[in-house]
Amino acid sequence: MMIKRNILLNPGPSTTTDSVKMAQVVPDICPREQEFADLMRTLREGLLQVVHAPASEYTSVLFCGSGTINMDVCLNSLLQAGKKILLVNNGAYSARAVEICEYYGLAHIDYQVPFDCLPDLQQVEVLLKENQDISLVYTTHNETGTGICNPVREIGALAHKYGAVFVVDTTSTLAMQPIDVVRDNIDFCMASAQKGLMAMTGLSFVIGRKDIIEQSGSYPKRSYYCNLYLQYKYFEATGEMHFTPPVQTIYAAVQALKEYFAEGEMAKWARHKRVNEALHEGLQRLGFKEVIKREWQSGLVISVLYPDDEHWDFKCVHDYCYEHGFTIYPGKISNTNTFRLCSLGAIDTPDIEAFFAVFEAALQKNGIKLPVVYKD
Repeated sequence: MMIKRNILLNPGPSTTTDSVKMAQVVPDICPREQEFADLMRTLREGLLQVVHAPASEYTSVLFCGSGTINMDVCLNSLLQAGKKILLVNNGAYSARAVEICEYYGLAHIDYQVPFDCLPDLQQVEVLLKENQDISLVYTTHNETGTGICNPVREIGALAHKYGAVFVVDTTSTLAMQPIDVVRDNIDFCMASAQKGLMAMTGLSFVIGRKDIIEQSGSYPKRSYYCNLYLQYKYFEATGEMHFTPPVQTIYAAVQALKEYFAEGEMAKWARHKRVNEALHEGLQRLGFKEVIKREWQSGLVISVLYPDDEHWDFKCVHDYCYEHGFTIYPGKISNTNTFRLCSLGAIDTPDIEAFFAVFEAALQKNGIKLPVVYKD
């Protein structure tokens, strides 16, 4: 079967291999069969290996949904009665975590940091010291709206110093940038299958400490479908999801996990880095400015400022690129006009070379001056 290959430079879903796509074409099966439970067990065990989580201490729990379901699950499930969450917030996705806390009425402290700055670790410690009732610290590893990479290991060390559980949104780093949950002081991390794993949408997972999940069984129940302990307990008792799983999507995720291990953690990260470098080089050649300091970037997402050109029209540029097999993505920064180019997926530097040929043609077709112009 010939499948058209699109190059997705958006922050997920990512470009997939044909073998992952075709892994979904399987005989129909009831997800309550032992054969399917064995498949999910293989997936759950493999996910622990991706983040070097010891199986004696950690487990992985699968959910149907996008990455946001993981945020919901962790925030509503892991907060003890009478305690607070400290949210380190320097972007759209950590701001989404704040919104989840507001919707559930969870006691929290919103430590806001400018979107183009790293959090002040001294201030994080001050907040922990002054608020002894903080039992959970939450941050985003790679703020996908900008590409800034937060110092999770250092934040986690502070959380543990003051007896708090540390939860990290690793949706756009897991299976790309190497993560070691023990080394990085991470109690819980999360991702969805369509990002670093390069599988399909509809499947997400939380990786976390079993002892804390078991303790959370006595915490206030704030959700039924999105309760971490309930889903974990059902997996442990039956090997199955509590509710109907996305069957074909799980087959694709198992295949993607096989391909992850075949490529190798460091080789895959090296590929993402060279794709990222090729994107930087192409943007620099065309004169584009980036939002985040290079040394603070994750190496996976580049947020680019719109040029000061009356002919610039993101939609027109996007549509030209899309017609030619390449997807670029709008920014996610309030009051700042940006677009994003990302290094996710089954792509390599020849794809980026081909992209810039198309991208430059799109700019020229729309009468945008090259190199692009900024007023300051």
